[in-house]
Amino acid sequence: MRFEVEQKFRPADSVQVSRRLLALHADGGPVVSQEDHYLAHPARDFAETNEALRLRRVGDSNVVTYKGPRRDGPTKTREEVEIAFANGAEALAGARRLFEALGFLPVAVVRKSRTPHHLDWNGRVMEVALDMVDGLGTFVEVETIAGNEADLVSAQAAVTDLATTLGLIDVEPRSYLRMVLEQRGAGSNAP
Repeated sequence: MRFEVEQKFRPADSVQVSRRLLALHADGGPVVSQEDHYLAHPARDFAETNEALRLRRVGDSNVVTYKGPRRDGPTKTREEVEIAFANGAEALAGARRLFEALGFLPVAVVRKSRTPHHLDWNGRVMEVALDMVDGLGTFVEVETIAGNEADLVSAQAAVTDLATTLGLIDVEPRSYLRMVLEQRGAGSNAP
C-alpha cells in the first residue's frame, strides 16, 4: 500500500518560493495542464467517507486515481491507487462514459497549470508543485510518497520540514475539489 503525503499552501510570494527551490537545486519541470474529473460513488457518499475518485488528463496522458480516507497526522495523508489508461481525449471520454454507466456521477472538473519541481530532501524524493488553479488562484503543494505505514511519520516530517525551509506557512487544508464546490455553493463536505 502506498500513501500520498502532502500539504497545500497559499504562498505569500510564489516568486520567492521559486528562488528557494533553485537554491535547493530542485529540478524544475515544464508547466503541464491538468484536468481532473471527479466522480461520485453510486452507493456511498465520498464526502462522508473522505474518499475521492478522479480521472486526470495531463497533456495527452490519462490516469484514474482513487484516494482513500485521510489519516491522522500533520499532513494530508491518504492511500493512493493510480492506474494509467489509454492516451487521448477519446479514451478519457470513454472512461467517463464507462464510470457513468456503472452509476458514478460527475461532480466537478478542476483545471490547473502545474509547474513541478523535484528534489532529494534528506534522502527522500520530494515534489513541490506550483499550481495555478482556474477560479481559485495560486497554491504550492509539497508532496512525497510513503511506501508503507511504517514510513508515514518520516514522510510527514519531511513534508513539514521542507515546507518550513521554503517559507510556506499558510496551510490550505481543503482539496481543490472542495474549494470548487464551495465556490459553486454545492456544499463544503467534499474530500
